[in-house]
Amino acid sequence: MTSESEPRTLHKEEATLQEDKVSVVLEGGRIAWATAFGSFLVQFCGLGYTTSFGIYQDFYTQHYLTNETSSAISWIGSLNAFLIDAVGLVSGSLYDRGYFYHLMISGSLLQSFSLFMLSLSKPDQYYQIFLSQGLGLGVATGLMYIPSMAIVSHHFQERRTLVMTFAASGSSLGAIIHPIILNNLLKDPVGFANGVRASAGFVSALLLIACLCMRTRLGSLPTPVNYIAAARKCIRDVPFTFMMAGSFLFQIGFFYPLFFFQLDSIKHGNNITFSSYSLVILNASSCIGRVTSGFIAAFTGVPNLAIIATISCSMLILGMIGLSSMASVVVLCILYGYCSGLFIAIGGPLMAALTPDLSELGARMGIALFSVGFGSLIGTPLSGALLTSNYTWWKSSLFSGIVSLAGGMMYVIMRFTFVRRQIEDKRIGQLDI
Repeated sequence: MTSESEPRTLHKEEATLQEDKVSVVLEGGRIAWATAFGSFLVQFCGLGYTTSFGIYQDFYTQHYLTNETSSAISWIGSLNAFLIDAVGLVSGSLYDRGYFYHLMISGSLLQSFSLFMLSLSKPDQYYQIFLSQGLGLGVATGLMYIPSMAIVSHHFQERRTLVMTFAASGSSLGAIIHPIILNNLLKDPVGFANGVRASAGFVSALLLIACLCMRTRLGSLPTPVNYIAAARKCIRDVPFTFMMAGSFLFQIGFFYPLFFFQLDSIKHGNNITFSSYSLVILNASSCIGRVTSGFIAAFTGVPNLAIIATISCSMLILGMIGLSSMASVVVLCILYGYCSGLFIAIGGPLMAALTPDLSELGARMGIALFSVGFGSLIGTPLSGALLTSNYTWWKSSLFSGIVSLAGGMMYVIMRFTFVRRQIEDKRIGQLDI
């Protein structure tokens, strides 16, 4: 009788110690900050590389895929961006089931492989670039994006928004460094093949460091989520539904400046060397926006900051109609970069704020990103089609700006319904007391 009860007692004591250990590491610590740094590196190599596609858009249009239209070339970048969101439906589910390390390792290997395969692509071989950069790179980044952001919630609670915005700022730093590297490597004497290989080696090394840094929280158990049930909750959750609708519309126009800014500046007669650094200016400002977003959100609130960011970005996209001189390029790059940085950084915290049960966060992020990803998929090809071979810039700018502004209006409705729900929940809580 004694021998049977002792193991049970020891088991309970171990479980209690484990729970205490979990509560200690829940807010910071060496492992926690190493994980945040690893998440930062994943964003640097993943979304940071995707948002640098404007360099490839310019290079392919003028040198490497000269037989293809701007719309056809933009499908490569838009598919990449779409798959980051769409694959999140799978990676979010697998993350909730405890497959964090599997996702990170497989995604890192696939991204490295895809970039090295891109270096083997030949001029005017559209399908080779489409498969390696559009499909392969998009799936790889999609496997890592949600897990690398959601893992932060294992280690931080009070400072979750601040740390998540720090991790998200990695993509903007990547979008500064990658364009500088690519603009200097893709052209002679290094050339496309060797330039992409050098970039692939750099990215592979950073992803290896990221995988070594990130850890799940000790004692955290997999929490499988029924996606059908989660999807039903999302549909019934009015603020979350308006957030998804607004994000879908906003994403249609969001990538237009990131893909076409450099080409737009060059075609307006600005210096080529100066124009090649337009995306660097934009993404440097975006980095500042992402870093400061956590501090601003502490005063404005996450939903309010999302509204400010989306409406500001929409107005600046419309302002691209007047882009002509170097001064206009610099002003638009700085302003749009900062506002787009606020939007990107606040995306994860916004979904967390609208999710009542954080055990469903991975599932909700996957569902939301899958649905809004279609905006990324169709947005830049539509803008490229409106641009035509005559480079009618005002049409594509007007279209992207108006659709994005409609998304911002959806965010306003989201905030109204969210506040109303909070008031009702507080009222019900008072009645229960």
